[in-house]
Amino acid sequence: MTVVDWLLDSDPAIRWQVMRDLTDAPADDVEAERARVATEGAGAGLLALQAADGRWGGAAWNRGWNSTMHALWLLGHLGLDPACAEARHAVGLVRDNVTWHGSGPRECDSNPLFAGEVEPCINGQVATAGACFGQDVRGIVDRLLGEQLSDGGSNCEAPNGSTRSSFNTTICVLEGLLEHERAGEGTPEVTAARLRGQEYLLERRLFRRRSTGEVIERDRTGDAAWTRFAFPTWWHYDVLRGLEYLRSAGVTPDERVAEAIELVASKRDGDWRWPLETRYPGVMPVEIDDGGGRPSRWNSLRALRPPSTSAGPTTPARAGSAGQPK
Repeated sequence: MTVVDWLLDSDPAIRWQVMRDLTDAPADDVEAERARVATEGAGAGLLALQAADGRWGGAAWNRGWNSTMHALWLLGHLGLDPACAEARHAVGLVRDNVTWHGSGPRECDSNPLFAGEVEPCINGQVATAGACFGQDVRGIVDRLLGEQLSDGGSNCEAPNGSTRSSFNTTICVLEGLLEHERAGEGTPEVTAARLRGQEYLLERRLFRRRSTGEVIERDRTGDAAWTRFAFPTWWHYDVLRGLEYLRSAGVTPDERVAEAIELVASKRDGDWRWPLETRYPGVMPVEIDDGGGRPSRWNSLRALRPPSTSAGPTTPARAGSAGQPK
C-alpha cells in the first residue's frame, strides 16, 4: 500500500483532499467525494452534535475544543462545502442564535458569534471559520488591524503591556485575514497588514528568536513544543502550521523556510507517513485520527501537499516541505 492508498482508505474529509491534491482525479469526482463530508464520517458526526439553539458544547467558545467556534473551525478544515444544505442550515443557526453570553468578557455577552470578542487569537479563529462559511467578519478584521503591533504580529497580552508579538496569536490572525481575503472581502489595508504579519514569521525562520537566532523550544503560554505537530492545532502554533499558512498564501519558499522544511521532512517514516506527535488537552468533539504517536493521515496529508496545489478556502496548505511520495 502506497501512502496515497493509505490516505484514500479513510474518511471522506481526507479522501476528497487527497484526490484533489495528490492524484489526477477529475474535478467532478473530487466534488462528489467532498459532498459526502456532510453526510458521512467525521463531518456528519460533527454536524449531528449541534444543538437546536445552534450551539455546540453549550457555548460560543470554551477551553475544551468542543464549542461552537471550534466545531465550525474544524468543519472548515474537514472541507464541508459552504454551499451545501447542511452547512447553510448549521451556519444559519449559529448566525441567528449564538452569542458570546457566558463565553467571553461581559461586555461581549450580546455580541453575535461572528462579531467576535476581544482576544485576537480567538477572533482570528472566528474570522477564519466565519469567512470560510460566507459570514460577515469585517468587524473582527477591522479590530485585528487596529491591534497589530509594531513588529508586524499580534499578541493577546498587548492590553496588559506586552509590546512583542506571539507566534500563537499571530498565526491565528494571519489565517483569519487570509480567509477574509479569499472570501472576496480583502482590501489593500488587509493585505498589507497580513504581509507584515507574514514577515514576522519569516524573519524568525518560523521557530527562532529574532534577537539571538536560537530555536524556541516551547511557547511560554501553553508549554507546547513548536517542533511537534498536532492536528487540530486550535490556537497553538507549530512549524508545520506556519508552513501551511505560507503555502496557502502562495508564498514562494526561500532560504528562511529551508530549515523548517527540513524539520518537517525529517519526521516522516519509511512509508512516507507522519505521526500525530501531540494532542492538546481537551474534549475532541469527534475523533479524526488514530491517536497520539501513531501515523496521522491529517499530518501526512498536510506534509505531502505539493507547492503547486491551489488550496481551497477551507483547506490549509503549506510550502511543500517533503515533496511528493515515492
